[in-house]
Amino acid sequence: MPVKRTPKPPRPLDAIAIALRRERERADVSLSELARRANLSKSTLSQLEAGTGNPSIETLWALAVALGVPFSRLVDPPTREVRIIRAGEGAAIRSEQAHFTGIMLSACPPGARRDLYVINLEPGAARHAQPHIPGSVEHLVVSKGRLRAGPSDAPVELNPGDYATFSGDVPHIYEALAPHTVAVMVMEHV
Repeated sequence: MPVKRTPKPPRPLDAIAIALRRERERADVSLSELARRANLSKSTLSQLEAGTGNPSIETLWALAVALGVPFSRLVDPPTREVRIIRAGEGAAIRSEQAHFTGIMLSACPPGARRDLYVINLEPGAARHAQPHIPGSVEHLVVSKGRLRAGPSDAPVELNPGDYATFSGDVPHIYEALAPHTVAVMVMEHV
């Protein structure tokens, strides 16, 4: 009896390339126009749509904002099956600004308006996040370490078990205050 094999999921860069092209075409925006809106070079965007390059979290957020879509639509292909992401696995996207890594755990399905992430941070430079799509709200629970996060002009310090929520459509920061800081973030798109 033949063994049924599960198809291998696409590489994260391939999934991002497919999603970028899909969302750009859905928005009926040219490559040049999207590059202009996201403040990227056309060649960088072209490489990303070809599945090459190594986009930072800032680049992908800029593209999501320029397209008016949640970040998750660019990094997490839709799925309808039971899905498990073991600790230490998942597509890690690193910041260029700080020791900040985001791993998307769950993207919002069509009709829903939330994404779920685990973020890992190390002390050093803070990650300065640009505003997300209008109406975005971030919910944050620290599970390990200490963290300063929130609107750039009014961040708060959080300890393990602390919860904070703040507008994601204004400039905001994340800064680890202890080594190996871990938090769970829910991004709500109103």
